[in-house]
Amino acid sequence: MIHTYTVTGMSCDGCRSKVEKTLNAIDGIQTIVTLDPPMATITMDKHIPTAQLQDALTAAGKYTIEMNNGVDSHVTTEKSTEKSCCSSNKPQEKPRIALPSNAQGKYYCPMHCEGEKVYDKPVDCPVCGMDLVKEATIISSKTMYTCPMHPEVVKEGPGSCPICGMDLVPMEPTDAEENKVYDDLVRKMKIAVFFTVPIFIIAMSDMIPNNPLMKIMDASKWNWVQLILSLPVVFYACWMFFERAWKSVITWNLNMFTLIGIGSGVAFLFSLVGLFFPTIFPDEFKTHDGTVHLYFEATTVILTLVLLGQLLEARAHSRTSGAIKELLKLAPTEATLVIDGADKVISIHDIKKGDLLRVKPGDKIPVDGKITDGESTIDESMISGEPIPVDKKIEDSVIAGTINGNKSFVMIAEKVGSETLLSQIVQMVNDASRSRAPIQKLADKIAKYFVPIVVLVSLITFFVWAKFGPEPAMVYGFINAIAVLIIACPCALGLATPMSVMVGVGKGAQLGVLIKNAEALENMNKVNVLITDKTGTITEGKPSVEKVFSLQNDENELLQSIASLNQYSEHPLAQAVVNFAKGKEIALIEVKDFEAISGKGVVGTVTNKKVALGNRKLMEQVNVTVSAELENQIIAEQKLGKTVSYISVDGIAVGFVSITDAIKATSVEAIKELIRQGVEVIMLTGDNENTAKAVAQELHLSSYKAGCLPEDKLKEIKRLQGEGKIVAMAGDGINDAPALAQADVGIAMGTGTDVAIESAKITLVKGDLQGIVKAKNLSHAVMRNIKQNLFFAFFYNVLGIPIAAGILYPFFGVLLSPMIAALAMSFSSVSVIANALRLRNLKL
Repeated sequence: MIHTYTVTGMSCDGCRSKVEKTLNAIDGIQTIVTLDPPMATITMDKHIPTAQLQDALTAAGKYTIEMNNGVDSHVTTEKSTEKSCCSSNKPQEKPRIALPSNAQGKYYCPMHCEGEKVYDKPVDCPVCGMDLVKEATIISSKTMYTCPMHPEVVKEGPGSCPICGMDLVPMEPTDAEENKVYDDLVRKMKIAVFFTVPIFIIAMSDMIPNNPLMKIMDASKWNWVQLILSLPVVFYACWMFFERAWKSVITWNLNMFTLIGIGSGVAFLFSLVGLFFPTIFPDEFKTHDGTVHLYFEATTVILTLVLLGQLLEARAHSRTSGAIKELLKLAPTEATLVIDGADKVISIHDIKKGDLLRVKPGDKIPVDGKITDGESTIDESMISGEPIPVDKKIEDSVIAGTINGNKSFVMIAEKVGSETLLSQIVQMVNDASRSRAPIQKLADKIAKYFVPIVVLVSLITFFVWAKFGPEPAMVYGFINAIAVLIIACPCALGLATPMSVMVGVGKGAQLGVLIKNAEALENMNKVNVLITDKTGTITEGKPSVEKVFSLQNDENELLQSIASLNQYSEHPLAQAVVNFAKGKEIALIEVKDFEAISGKGVVGTVTNKKVALGNRKLMEQVNVTVSAELENQIIAEQKLGKTVSYISVDGIAVGFVSITDAIKATSVEAIKELIRQGVEVIMLTGDNENTAKAVAQELHLSSYKAGCLPEDKLKEIKRLQGEGKIVAMAGDGINDAPALAQADVGIAMGTGTDVAIESAKITLVKGDLQGIVKAKNLSHAVMRNIKQNLFFAFFYNVLGIPIAAGILYPFFGVLLSPMIAALAMSFSSVSVIANALRLRNLKL
């Protein structure tokens, strides 16, 4: 198998050579590395996780490697050839961060710091320090943790992110795991508060008239009490912050915990030295009674407030995965197996394809399948977002997780485990939640230089105050330098995009709008042209045959031929012909040399006769001449909005099939709303000019094109993109796959084919154009929310750092205490998450 990867950190040919040599040293692979573009093409005997490649490169230098494939890590040359029909000259999109298939139950960082890298335990992200979060799956063996900012960090058990230092969160959002992490923080918070409050009272006692504490002991002894009380806070309750800070320095993944560790650590060490060796300090650092100004209270209050921020953040973050939790709750744990006429309750994990299952009134449907006996009404609102129950009868499909009404029925299991729609939705939501929106590049670029700049500003603040500040100048400089370090919060920048994407994608899933990645979510907001197919997109996709016309008055014989031919086609029109024949109890017969010609129709040999069924282009291709009489009758049908297929036998046009496909009730309103929002709606259909015109006029479309082959749709999208348009394409068939792949945003109807859904970036479960309106509105709301978060984070730091440095002091005499700075810093990330959570109440 062959994989392609993106490698970052290479700056010269020496780096390229070093990376290539390092990767080739791994058994079982052959690697070719290029500098421009920075890619590694690796041939493997068996799949090797990207994490193993990353470990090798980390040992060699500051290089990172990410899978250059957003769908699957198992990419072979065969599969690439197989999908070549969907390829185009369009530059490849930046792949979303996709975890390997064996990542279920493991942990990753929600900031995507290390690409697809996962961890077995919920430690902190090695780059940003944030807590890892767990991959949410319906079936998992043990709880894994990951970072909300770096989804590639996946570990077993709670901890902190080795990248950003944040607390890891469970990948599978179970209440038990979340409560465990939260309860641990609560316990530490109680200890921190218990010891910090007395320290704060002792330090502030000078403000109390006649200071009663000084009557008990002198200041030097109270300083020793502060030291003793601070030890549990520093070395137990908040020690994790110093561990994360140290890890960030030795790996040079500077983050918010770097600043917290430096700021509070310097204050604590200064206080220790001042307590044990007071004589080495100049007088300006001392009080009137000769003791050194100590900062045990600043250290403990700062750490306690940061811990409070982590506590609130853990509480808020658990709510961002609320949509996934609700989806996970849909999966039942048991099912009733019908075996030898008796019912037996079994675990959902024991269900096999082909099993007959009894679904009782009020039960959740255990797996995907079809009803074989009985009928009922089923609540599918949790999948489609539509509140009205759907009537189901024999041969109708049912979906895992949906709720049965007041009747019992028997179904056959067709898709189990990870194959069910519910499992796929959960996986898609997980993948999209971890993906990176293009807008995040700005925050990433700034965050890279943020911490070193803040440290530099802190040093400058100290020296400026020490040189030009009022007495005690060095004390002022020391306090303000610490305030600068503490108030800065790069995690607010890092969280701005991932939190909004996570909540937005989950909200979309609840409404039946499945989004594959954050890039599609962002691009949907920019879309100004919608290309849509007709059959199954604008129309119901459930065509029915109105009549079969034959010039030779042998309709039943002709129907048998074309129905037999169509039994091998999956096209909705073909199925309509087959169903029409079955309704007339006409038996299907053997067909030889069957061929489906994309965008035109089908041909084959029936009872030793060459039969062709399709549009006018097919007739031209097989050299069939259509008589004027037949053509006139066909045109008359088409002007009524009917789809008409020509029929030829042995090179002679002998009749036609008239098929009607009702326009969806929601299509008119959806198209009207999209046009109101400034979106140009264009219908590209393989149907004839007359039928296309009738539909376009009824829907008041911007424009349309009839007789389009798959390559015509592809060319039209490229043409519009060449004009600078942002194009969305909505379709449901195999013939739409190339256009869906080429479009800036491909939108597949959930009622369509697997190929179309795979090629698209957004899937509408219910499969109507109202879903596009919802996707557009959701995209707009999420992007607005992200911009609000980024503005808040940027504005907060731009405003907060100068104030902490003391810029207001010369004008208003205002200084910012490091303790207030710690409180503000803690709440900045919480505010970003809280703002993202507002999307949960979004009305679409």
